[in-house]
Amino acid sequence: MTKQREMNRRKWLWTAVTMLYVLFIFHNSATVAVESSRQSGRVLALAKECLAGLGVESGWLSEHLIRKTAHFLEYSLYGVLLWNCLGTYELRGKLRGVTFLWLAMLIPFVDETIQLFTEGRSGQISDVWLDMSGVLFGTCLTVGFGCFLTRWKKMAGKNCGTENRGINENDRISGKTFRKKL
Repeated sequence: MTKQREMNRRKWLWTAVTMLYVLFIFHNSATVAVESSRQSGRVLALAKECLAGLGVESGWLSEHLIRKTAHFLEYSLYGVLLWNCLGTYELRGKLRGVTFLWLAMLIPFVDETIQLFTEGRSGQISDVWLDMSGVLFGTCLTVGFGCFLTRWKKMAGKNCGTENRGINENDRISGKTFRKKL
Protein backbone atom coordinates (compact mmCIF):
# COMPACT_ATOMS: atom_id res chain seq x y z
CA MET A 1 0.00 0.00 0.00
CA THR A 2 1.43 3.38 -0.95
CA LYS A 3 2.14 6.00 1.67
CA GLN A 4 -0.50 8.36 0.24
CA ARG A 5 -3.11 5.63 0.20
CA GLU A 6 -2.32 4.73 3.82
CA MET A 7 -2.62 8.41 4.84
CA ASN A 8 -6.02 8.67 3.11
CA ARG A 9 -7.19 5.50 4.84
CA ARG A 10 -6.15 6.87 8.24
CA LYS A 11 -7.81 10.20 7.47
CA TRP A 12 -11.14 8.58 6.61
CA LEU A 13 -10.95 6.20 9.57
CA TRP A 14 -10.31 8.99 12.12
CA THR A 15 -12.98 11.17 10.48
CA ALA A 16 -15.57 8.38 10.55
CA VAL A 17 -14.84 7.43 14.17
CA THR A 18 -14.98 11.09 15.26
CA MET A 19 -18.24 11.72 13.42
CA LEU A 20 -19.84 8.58 14.84
CA TYR A 21 -18.78 9.64 18.32
CA VAL A 22 -20.33 13.09 17.81
CA LEU A 23 -23.56 11.34 16.79
CA PHE A 24 -23.33 9.28 19.99
CA ILE A 25 -22.99 12.51 22.01
CA PHE A 26 -25.98 14.03 20.22
CA HIS A 27 -27.99 10.84 20.79
CA ASN A 28 -27.28 11.09 24.53
CA SER A 29 -28.53 14.69 24.48
CA ALA A 30 -31.74 13.67 22.74
CA THR A 31 -32.53 11.12 25.47
CA VAL A 32 -35.59 12.25 27.45
CA ALA A 33 -35.03 13.29 31.07
CA VAL A 34 -36.71 10.25 32.64
CA GLU A 35 -34.48 7.78 30.77
CA SER A 36 -31.37 9.93 31.24
CA SER A 37 -32.04 10.09 34.98
CA ARG A 38 -32.54 6.31 35.08
CA GLN A 39 -29.18 5.77 33.37
CA SER A 40 -27.43 8.19 35.75
CA GLY A 41 -29.11 6.44 38.69
CA ARG A 42 -27.71 3.08 37.59
CA VAL A 43 -24.21 4.53 37.32
CA LEU A 44 -24.62 6.21 40.71
CA ALA A 45 -25.67 2.92 42.35
CA LEU A 46 -22.74 1.11 40.75
CA ALA A 47 -20.26 3.81 41.84
CA LYS A 48 -21.57 3.75 45.42
CA GLU A 49 -21.35 -0.04 45.47
CA CYS A 50 -17.73 0.10 44.24
CA LEU A 51 -16.81 2.72 46.84
CA ALA A 52 -18.48 0.68 49.59
CA GLY A 53 -16.52 -2.37 48.44
CA LEU A 54 -13.33 -0.34 48.88
CA GLY A 55 -14.47 0.83 52.32
CA VAL A 56 -14.91 4.44 51.19
CA GLU A 57 -17.91 6.48 52.38
CA SER A 58 -20.05 7.55 49.40
CA GLY A 59 -22.61 9.98 50.84
CA TRP A 60 -21.00 12.84 48.93
CA LEU A 61 -21.65 11.17 45.57
CA SER A 62 -24.78 12.44 43.81
CA GLU A 63 -26.56 12.02 40.49
CA HIS A 64 -25.58 15.62 39.66
CA LEU A 65 -21.89 14.79 40.12
CA ILE A 66 -22.28 11.63 38.02
CA ARG A 67 -23.89 13.66 35.21
CA LYS A 68 -21.21 16.37 35.24
CA THR A 69 -18.43 13.78 35.33
CA ALA A 70 -20.05 11.98 32.40
CA HIS A 71 -20.13 15.26 30.44
CA PHE A 72 -16.47 15.91 31.16
CA LEU A 73 -15.31 12.39 30.31
CA GLU A 74 -17.49 12.18 27.21
CA TYR A 75 -15.91 15.35 25.89
CA SER A 76 -12.41 14.34 26.96
CA LEU A 77 -12.70 11.41 24.58
CA TYR A 78 -14.03 13.78 21.93
CA GLY A 79 -10.90 15.91 22.44
CA VAL A 80 -8.68 12.85 21.87
CA LEU A 81 -10.59 11.90 18.72
CA LEU A 82 -10.75 15.45 17.37
CA TRP A 83 -7.02 16.09 17.81
CA ASN A 84 -6.10 12.80 16.14
CA CYS A 85 -8.62 13.37 13.36
CA LEU A 86 -7.32 16.86 12.57
CA GLY A 87 -3.79 15.49 12.67
CA THR A 88 -4.53 13.39 9.59
CA TYR A 89 -5.41 16.46 7.56
CA GLU A 90 -2.81 18.79 6.10
CA LEU A 91 -3.78 21.66 8.38
CA ARG A 92 -0.77 23.57 9.65
CA GLY A 93 -0.23 26.34 12.15
CA LYS A 94 -3.11 28.69 12.80
CA LEU A 95 -5.53 26.88 10.49
CA ARG A 96 -5.32 23.69 12.56
CA GLY A 97 -5.72 25.67 15.79
CA VAL A 98 -8.69 27.67 14.51
CA THR A 99 -10.39 24.54 13.13
CA PHE A 100 -9.82 22.74 16.41
CA LEU A 101 -11.17 25.60 18.53
CA TRP A 102 -14.17 26.06 16.26
CA LEU A 103 -15.12 22.37 16.50
CA ALA A 104 -14.31 22.26 20.23
CA MET A 105 -16.89 25.04 20.77
CA LEU A 106 -19.45 24.12 18.10
CA ILE A 107 -20.18 20.54 19.16
CA PRO A 108 -20.84 21.36 22.87
CA PHE A 109 -22.99 24.31 21.81
CA VAL A 110 -25.08 22.13 19.47
CA ASP A 111 -25.22 19.42 22.16
CA GLU A 112 -26.75 21.79 24.69
CA THR A 113 -29.08 23.25 22.05
CA ILE A 114 -30.44 19.75 21.33
CA GLN A 115 -31.27 19.45 25.04
CA LEU A 116 -33.44 22.58 24.78
CA PHE A 117 -35.78 20.61 22.52
CA THR A 118 -35.70 17.35 24.48
CA GLU A 119 -38.50 16.54 26.92
CA GLY A 120 -37.55 17.36 30.49
CA ARG A 121 -34.02 18.48 29.60
CA SER A 122 -32.46 21.93 29.60
CA GLY A 123 -29.39 23.27 27.84
CA GLN A 124 -27.01 25.11 30.14
CA ILE A 125 -24.13 27.40 29.29
CA SER A 126 -22.21 25.97 32.26
CA ASP A 127 -22.35 22.57 30.55
CA VAL A 128 -20.91 24.10 27.36
CA TRP A 129 -17.95 25.33 29.43
CA LEU A 130 -17.63 21.96 31.16
CA ASP A 131 -17.72 20.17 27.81
CA MET A 132 -15.07 22.47 26.33
CA SER A 133 -12.92 21.84 29.42
CA GLY A 134 -13.25 18.13 28.75
CA VAL A 135 -12.16 18.65 25.13
CA LEU A 136 -9.13 20.60 26.32
CA PHE A 137 -8.26 17.94 28.91
CA GLY A 138 -8.49 15.10 26.37
CA THR A 139 -6.39 17.08 23.91
CA CYS A 140 -3.74 17.82 26.54
CA LEU A 141 -3.59 14.11 27.40
CA THR A 142 -3.17 13.26 23.72
CA VAL A 143 -0.47 15.85 23.10
CA GLY A 144 1.32 14.94 26.33
CA PHE A 145 1.24 11.25 25.50
CA GLY A 146 2.51 12.03 21.99
CA CYS A 147 5.43 14.02 23.42
CA PHE A 148 6.21 11.19 25.83
CA LEU A 149 6.24 8.65 22.99
CA THR A 150 8.46 10.87 20.87
CA ARG A 151 11.01 11.25 23.67
CA TRP A 152 10.81 7.53 24.46
CA LYS A 153 11.53 6.62 20.84
CA LYS A 154 14.48 9.01 20.75
CA MET A 155 15.89 7.54 23.95
CA ALA A 156 15.31 3.96 22.78
CA GLY A 157 17.17 4.73 19.57
CA LYS A 158 20.28 5.63 21.53
CA ASN A 159 22.44 3.21 23.47
CA CYS A 160 21.99 5.29 26.61
CA GLY A 161 25.74 5.81 26.78
CA THR A 162 26.51 2.12 27.21
CA GLU A 163 28.91 2.04 24.28
CA ASN A 164 31.33 4.23 26.24
CA ARG A 165 31.39 1.95 29.27
CA GLY A 166 32.49 -1.29 27.68
CA ILE A 167 29.04 -2.84 27.79
CA ASN A 168 28.06 -4.84 24.77
CA GLU A 169 24.69 -4.66 23.07
CA ASN A 170 23.63 -8.13 24.36
CA ASP A 171 24.11 -7.11 28.00
CA ARG A 172 22.05 -3.96 27.45
CA ILE A 173 19.22 -5.82 25.71
CA SER A 174 19.15 -8.71 28.18
CA GLY A 175 18.52 -6.29 31.03
CA LYS A 176 21.75 -6.94 32.90
CA THR A 177 22.74 -3.93 34.90
CA PHE A 178 25.95 -2.26 33.98
CA ARG A 179 26.99 -1.54 37.54
CA LYS A 180 29.11 -4.69 37.40
CA LYS A 181 31.14 -3.27 34.55
CA LEU A 182 31.71 0.22 35.99
